[in-house]
Amino acid sequence: MEGFTLILSLLSGVALFLFGMSLMGDGLKKAAGEKLELILYKLTNTPLKGIMLGMAVTAIIQSSSATTVMVVGFVNAGMMKVAQAIGIIMGANIGTSITGWILCLSYIEGTGGIAQLLSTATISSVVAVVGITFKMFVKKSSYRNIGDIMLGFSILMVGMQTMSSAVSPLKSNEHFVHALTMFSNPFMGILVGILFTAVLQSASASVGIMQALSVTGGITFAAALPITMGIGVGAACPVLLSSIGTNKNGRRTALIYLINDLFGMLFWSVVFYTVNAFVQFEFMGMVMSPIRIALMNTVFRMATIIVLCPFIKTIEKTVFLLIKDSEEDKEDQADFDLLEERFLAYPPLAIAQSHQAMNGMARKVQKNIRYSLELLSEYTEEKFNQIQEKENLIDKYEDKLGSYLMQLTGREMTVAQNTEVSKFLHTLSDFERLGDHASNISKVANELHEKSFDFSKEGRYELDVLESAVSEIVELTVTSFMEDDRRAAAKVEPLRELIGILCDELKLRHIKRLQHGKCELKQGFAFNDLLANLERIGAHCSNVAVAMIELGGFAEFDTHEYIKSMKERKNADYIAYFEEYEEKYDINGYKKVKIKKAKKEDEPKGKKNKQDEGKKKGRRVNKRQGS
Repeated sequence: MEGFTLILSLLSGVALFLFGMSLMGDGLKKAAGEKLELILYKLTNTPLKGIMLGMAVTAIIQSSSATTVMVVGFVNAGMMKVAQAIGIIMGANIGTSITGWILCLSYIEGTGGIAQLLSTATISSVVAVVGITFKMFVKKSSYRNIGDIMLGFSILMVGMQTMSSAVSPLKSNEHFVHALTMFSNPFMGILVGILFTAVLQSASASVGIMQALSVTGGITFAAALPITMGIGVGAACPVLLSSIGTNKNGRRTALIYLINDLFGMLFWSVVFYTVNAFVQFEFMGMVMSPIRIALMNTVFRMATIIVLCPFIKTIEKTVFLLIKDSEEDKEDQADFDLLEERFLAYPPLAIAQSHQAMNGMARKVQKNIRYSLELLSEYTEEKFNQIQEKENLIDKYEDKLGSYLMQLTGREMTVAQNTEVSKFLHTLSDFERLGDHASNISKVANELHEKSFDFSKEGRYELDVLESAVSEIVELTVTSFMEDDRRAAAKVEPLRELIGILCDELKLRHIKRLQHGKCELKQGFAFNDLLANLERIGAHCSNVAVAMIELGGFAEFDTHEYIKSMKERKNADYIAYFEEYEEKYDINGYKKVKIKKAKKEDEPKGKKNKQDEGKKKGRRVNKRQGS
């Protein structure tokens, strides 16, 4: 029964410790607002700055895992490169050792004077009183956040004291002392450190618990060193878990954390124990105290980073070798490499480079729209994730190209060059919005899949026709933009108008099916979402085409007359294109097939031929003036 009480007391101390750490970290993040994130991805232009930044942030939030998880998010979002992340992660490995020194305050003992003032009870009490005062009685949010920080700190200290009190009776327990001395076997000690930290999800917590156990006097240097080595590797578990679902650069960043600590464990194990085999260090049997454990943890981590610093480029190459880029990934990076700042001094070259990069963006948009439409008929989780990943990439294209083109507008250019840059700026946001609608369609497909919804056969047929029309308008828009073909661009608006008419017609038909019980209301929202996104895709394609015609300077087109005729009169070419598309994308085909199948058995053969001939004569395309 006594053993059970001891374990329960120890676990309660761990719970308070972890809760205090979490509360303190959250309060610090809130108090800093978005400044921490801003600093993290802006002040990393040199490895030394990155290391110092990682140390500072980790010392503040008390968790190297939390810092690295944040960095993984920045790299995944494209705000930071993998090379920039390496320095921050190295600094985080050192910064996490600061917690051990803070925890040493809880072991200051004494009956009077300065020792009494610095005791855990005094510090925790004062900090807790001030913290709860800020939290409960001050309305200003910044002070309330500081109150959270102070309360978190005091709870952390109380948790540490609870753990120490729980394990203090073990000083005289022979079995426990024997179990700890078994860890003098380096392999066993490293394994314990890895498993222990992987379970707790915090290197700081593991070091804190080891400091609490050290007050028993049963932990020697020989036992503590391998456990400390293993703690770093175990702390990589939450970081690796955070990389699930991220892009390749996000996974590479998480891998850097593991590589750093794995290297430290292997390198110093070989070096230290090889030298010890010949020299026989006398301090191996030295009894560890909380301060000695904090010092050993700091020295080990700093020594590892000092050795690794000259090899930052090698670490970068290693993670890229372990997680290789596909040909498509290399193509994406090649597009961004085109936007070199040195080309800005030569506008013709910069414009050509921008056009190539925008072509890459257009291809990604077209592929994402195609994938999203395929998901509606054949859903796979892999393709859904690909779409979300490419959507992030498309957003990155907009940021990079937008910034580059705006810098280019400040240069001295000819009228033709200014017109070309204006065309790119006009079409850039439309391509980005096309990517957004592809992502929206994929989310509708995900909802249909998860809820096992399906449309009626008639509704499915109509959507297939509409999707075919949308696929063609996207292909027509992308091709005309990439080849700078304004004649092809002139075909976009007639198809856009037809898509709008089809969407309106499909909405009416879907309402009728709902009224007749052929479809259920639960599918109606998804159907309408699809129609809205498909219609908007057509509209943005039209915007790109009109920008090309407006700003293209094509001699055979009078821009204003073209737009006027497009909206009011509709010239002969426009009407011809519209009629061609109207016949091609006929949503009545499903009904015709059903009627044909129903009458197939009853129709006289001679009469059938006459009816077919009548249908051919009667088939015509309505001219929709002013629609």
